[in-house]
Amino acid sequence: MSEAHLFVIGLLLAWLAGIRAYLTVFGVGLAGALGWVDLPSALHVTQSPWVLGTCGVLAVAEFFADKIPGVDSVWDLLQTLARIPAGAFLAAATLSPDGNLGAGLLVLGGGAALASHGLKSGVRAMLNTSPEPFSNGVVSLIEDGLVVGALALAIAHPWLALGFGVGLSLLLALGVWVLWRRLWRGLRRLGGALTGSGAGPPAPG
Repeated sequence: MSEAHLFVIGLLLAWLAGIRAYLTVFGVGLAGALGWVDLPSALHVTQSPWVLGTCGVLAVAEFFADKIPGVDSVWDLLQTLARIPAGAFLAAATLSPDGNLGAGLLVLGGGAALASHGLKSGVRAMLNTSPEPFSNGVVSLIEDGLVVGALALAIAHPWLALGFGVGLSLLLALGVWVLWRRLWRGLRRLGGALTGSGAGPPAPG
């Protein structure tokens, strides 16, 4: 596999870790353990039964926690401590054939994970303002499928997977911006209506 392909895969793994860190690490380790892909030496730790077992259990816990409105936002906040370091490690480990994790690669991976984590958290926070309770579960299932599908695509067609990830990130960023603008306008209208109703009747002339 060329260095360019490894770079794309490392960046994708970091991006996916920002959405589902445990599922991403579990998927990478499982692929290596089953011989589906020859992992770089620094990623061999993900094949450990302890890592696979721990990430598998946490991935199941995240699967359920991420589908409960309100709980998902708290979970996202807590998982900032896991997703960013996981993304940094996955990117650096993928691109470090000698096993030494470079500082620049750690920053690159952490940045990619932070970007996808921020977009995910922003979308879910906006959905929690909606009275419709089923949207969280639907979006969460889409995220689960996205991570699994992107992992498979990253191994088979990394450049296609990268293009998909970049396009989806731009689409999500645009969606978050539009939704926040609508929410802000709604809050301003509500504030104006409350201010107007509290002014009282005009004084007689």
